[in-house]
Amino acid sequence: MRLAHKNHLAYCTNIHRGGNWQETLDSLDRFSLAVRDQVCPEDEYAIGLRLGASAAKELSDPKTLLAFQKWLEKNNCYVFTINGFPYGNFHGTRVKDQVYRPDWTTRDRLDYTKLLFDLLCKIMPSGLEGSVSTLPGSFKRFIDSDDQRAAINEHLIECSEYIDRLSESAGHNLHLGLEPEPLGYFETSQESVAFFDQLIESAPNKEDLILSRLGINYDTCHLAVEYESAEESLARLVDQGILLSKIHISSAVKVSDFSESTLAMLEGFCEDVYLHQVVAQSQGELLKRYEDLDIALEDRRGGNETSDEWRIHFHIPVHVYPEPPIFPTNDHIFGTFDYLQKFPGTCSHFEIETYTWEVLPQLVGKSDVVDQLVKEYQWTLREFEVRGLR
Repeated sequence: MRLAHKNHLAYCTNIHRGGNWQETLDSLDRFSLAVRDQVCPEDEYAIGLRLGASAAKELSDPKTLLAFQKWLEKNNCYVFTINGFPYGNFHGTRVKDQVYRPDWTTRDRLDYTKLLFDLLCKIMPSGLEGSVSTLPGSFKRFIDSDDQRAAINEHLIECSEYIDRLSESAGHNLHLGLEPEPLGYFETSQESVAFFDQLIESAPNKEDLILSRLGINYDTCHLAVEYESAEESLARLVDQGILLSKIHISSAVKVSDFSESTLAMLEGFCEDVYLHQVVAQSQGELLKRYEDLDIALEDRRGGNETSDEWRIHFHIPVHVYPEPPIFPTNDHIFGTFDYLQKFPGTCSHFEIETYTWEVLPQLVGKSDVVDQLVKEYQWTLREFEVRGLR
């Protein structure tokens, strides 16, 4: 939906299954329109589209594309952003660290991202600003050579050149948002700045191009897991001239009670589909990062982990406040909105992104997916309204 300061808000449809285009369209028909009917029944409704590689290739067929264009018009919907992080299947099968493959060391990732921008230009309204979000280069554990790092730089620069040409020919302001994530190739705001510094250093004559077409997809869950202050993180990025391409509105889990009953509750967040990275802190210092929650739990029970607090990369609905000793990281969302109240227009693309609906434990109040999404919209719009952002 369209908001103040030329902002746009949607929920990311990566919450639904969409391995191919027909499955993606079925989800839009079944769920997105039901949410629209309750959240935005009269006005044009924004869709944050998730397209995997198979679905994107199928949608690029002229007849299929024309049919979707007509679907958008018929249902008074529009697309302004695409989630291009997950390349393949994202639900119902083990994803874990494979969500990072293929990464930006490969041409497969580059070609897929180019296709997403091609499609976005064909389905978004005339003159609208458009964004695609993607992974932060790769997964830290995957990168161990200078050749890999050079390939990431080369492919991202080629992508920025492609986006720039497409922006000129299509009449859209287009940008790609790289999404820092715990244990990603870059995961904090400091590492994000360092990544952009070295990217520009690798092609100093293309600094303006890089900073205008590449930016950060800022996920409030991810930066909260890193114990970052929203105001400091956002200011750090903006002060360095790094574009805020999109903001994902999402909440993580935090806990500082490590009794056996609490550890037993946390077992409910262990599941076989997604990575749930853990960052442990004690006395204000980060101690350790765990690739997944089950590893952290085993270390804690074995007596090797004695930190004061954990932040867990498990997206929970933004309107839900679990019972203590488990808490959400909504304070980072509030800090993000407060920053935007001071500096409206810093970012114009927003997505609610609680993609874990199928694996949410009952203790966080799992409900019907449409009902959950409607409540997340209501919560978000209230917070926008009190800050003059709606």
